[in-house]
Amino acid sequence: MNSSFVRMMSVGRNHVVRSTFKIKGQIISMSIVVFLILKKRTMYFRWLHKISWAAFIVWTLSSCTTLQWRATDNEIQERFSERNVPTEVSYFAIDTLQLKIRLQRVTQSNKEVNLVFFHGSPSSLSAWNAYLLDATLIKSANLFAVDRPGYGYSNFGDQMPSIQLQAEVMSALIDHYQLKNVIAVGSSYGGPLAARLAVLNPNIRAVFMISPAIDPKQEKKIWASRLTQWWLTRWLSPTGYRVAGDEKTVHAMELAKIESDWSKVTVPVIHIHGDKDDIVPYGNVTYTAQKFSNIKVITTPNTGHEIAWARADLIIPHLLALIQEILEQEKP
Repeated sequence: MNSSFVRMMSVGRNHVVRSTFKIKGQIISMSIVVFLILKKRTMYFRWLHKISWAAFIVWTLSSCTTLQWRATDNEIQERFSERNVPTEVSYFAIDTLQLKIRLQRVTQSNKEVNLVFFHGSPSSLSAWNAYLLDATLIKSANLFAVDRPGYGYSNFGDQMPSIQLQAEVMSALIDHYQLKNVIAVGSSYGGPLAARLAVLNPNIRAVFMISPAIDPKQEKKIWASRLTQWWLTRWLSPTGYRVAGDEKTVHAMELAKIESDWSKVTVPVIHIHGDKDDIVPYGNVTYTAQKFSNIKVITTPNTGHEIAWARADLIIPHLLALIQEILEQEKP
């Protein structure tokens, strides 16, 4: 056979082989691409399905009192009636702000001390149930719990992120109800609110802060609060969480506006904080020790941010001691 013909056949076979491998390679590559696209689309639709279900669940439960952290007036009355504790729910209106603040009170004590409780976020006055139902506290002082603006039934959903404005509202409430010898009790966000009241209202005799978010430089950014600010996910967030997110976003800035006035607080200040708090850093105790001249810092070991509502047993003894201290000062 002609050698040139053999070479031509060999070249032809090699070309066919190479072409065959090339085509197979292209088919395999296209198959991989199609597979990845289908897989990606499947994952996309799977995630879309999950998001749709999450949106449906959140939308369905958005009116749930558990997610909204609030109880109706009737639910409050029923709960306290079951414990044989008379209570009253009322509303304080500020027409200039088109605002109504809900207040719950248990006033069975003949003592001249009033405890006013301010919750954190998201929350409502129901966070203080354990305190308003405590038999010893009920005998020792008159007890008041407040829904802060935007929470509970105080213009629910209408945020008021200004600590100064909230303090002015609460100061007006204290004056309206003619409360004297007031111990302002605040948890988390309610802590600096209680302390601010001591600057504004002379009827404040002491400040009692539980895990207060008060140091602007230690204000933590919580990723979940970002979901309340992004337009695409804000509508998915329950109303109480949206209000909390609005407060959280500007909280450090609001604290910075008022921190120069902490030196004006001369009444006793108690700061209780868990050393395992992963929401409001325990380092806030260093800040308050530096800013307040008449302060007592109390550390609760191996506890987190939940101590105000979950460990009332740790808090109430210190409240009782503070009440007694004020009563002693009132003696002639």
